[in-house]
Amino acid sequence: MEKDQLSEMNIATPGSGKFILLGEDDIDDQEILEEVFSTIDPLLRLHFINNGKKLVSHFEGVSDEQLPNLIILDYNMPELNGAEILRNLNSNIRVKHVPKIIWSTSNAPAYRDICMQLGASDYLVKPSKVTVLVDMARYMLSFC
Repeated sequence: MEKDQLSEMNIATPGSGKFILLGEDDIDDQEILEEVFSTIDPLLRLHFINNGKKLVSHFEGVSDEQLPNLIILDYNMPELNGAEILRNLNSNIRVKHVPKIIWSTSNAPAYRDICMQLGASDYLVKPSKVTVLVDMARYMLSFC
């Protein structure tokens, strides 16, 4: 499967449960997240977008019924980083109420502070252990 195909892939069928939009450009992270989230909730729908500008423009073409229950953003995305994406999404009244979580390899306090000021529900550092990721994924699902 091509990287772009996986990036735009939906998991499960529409209307089957919670829906999470993930801004993640790393194919390995996409695959790990897909596996962890589907293990926790097989009815969960995931949609990956691998570019910050594409993620922001995604909302121009969806109805209110197609809005996600949660948006998870990698901080280091191509074209727009997590803070820039949050800034853009804050101007979209339809998406403003959707919880947004930043997850990043960086634990820099400045990044965290900026994202929290821009309305992120939380800022999480990507774990190196799968067991920690499972707990983190459950925590993220609690925002749905």
